[in-house]
Amino acid sequence: MSQTVDRALSILPLLAQGPADLGQVAERLGVHKSTALRLLRTLHEHGLVYRQEDQRYRLGARLFALAQEAVENLDVREIAHSHLVALNDRCGHTVHLAVYEEQEVLYIDKVESRYPVRMYSRIGKPVAITVAAVAKLLLADLTEPERRVIAEKLDYPMYTSRSTPNAAAFLEELAVVREQGWATDLGGHEESINCVGAPIRGADGRVVAAMSVSAPNVVVTAEELLTLLPLVRRTAETISREYSGTTRPRKA
Repeated sequence: MSQTVDRALSILPLLAQGPADLGQVAERLGVHKSTALRLLRTLHEHGLVYRQEDQRYRLGARLFALAQEAVENLDVREIAHSHLVALNDRCGHTVHLAVYEEQEVLYIDKVESRYPVRMYSRIGKPVAITVAAVAKLLLADLTEPERRVIAEKLDYPMYTSRSTPNAAAFLEELAVVREQGWATDLGGHEESINCVGAPIRGADGRVVAAMSVSAPNVVVTAEELLTLLPLVRRTAETISREYSGTTRPRKA
């Protein structure tokens, strides 16, 4: 039975490359045409493959519907939380998870620092979108026209002397973040708080959330916090693989 299931499932990635006829499927599976036909009929009955008028088979609409339903029901916070806690255990600093929704970047999870000095961020609260590392990561994943439209609509409050001053500077920084795959906020929102972050990606490679580690400079300097970047990126990669259902590590 397990061999039958394995063969049936092997048909799906084959058809993902394009429609194929019975002979092609049988050849790729290394089975007789009668065996391939039986497998295709079973998949067809469940809507996972569809037989075209030219007698070739392609992926069925039910497969796409299932994939969409699965994506919609994925809870990135639930998947990420244990990894955020593990990261906090290792470094001791505040860990955040954020998403982009309705033109705002919102914190959806937070693991508090073990140190006495705490941050005032709260779950459900919008972040300072022009300076926060998580915001830069989420907006950097948008297309260039989308980034430009958003950047031109934003206000640019100078929280500190290191805050992003205008749309041109913001777009330039987003382009850098998009290229390097990580972001920082080094005193841009609060002079005494530094932050490093990394993106969490779905199966299509798009950024679905962003995570960060933040700490006041009375605990660690900005330079010391930046040494945690490899750990932060590895954690984000692990969450990405679990969220997207992949097993192979992504290229840095």
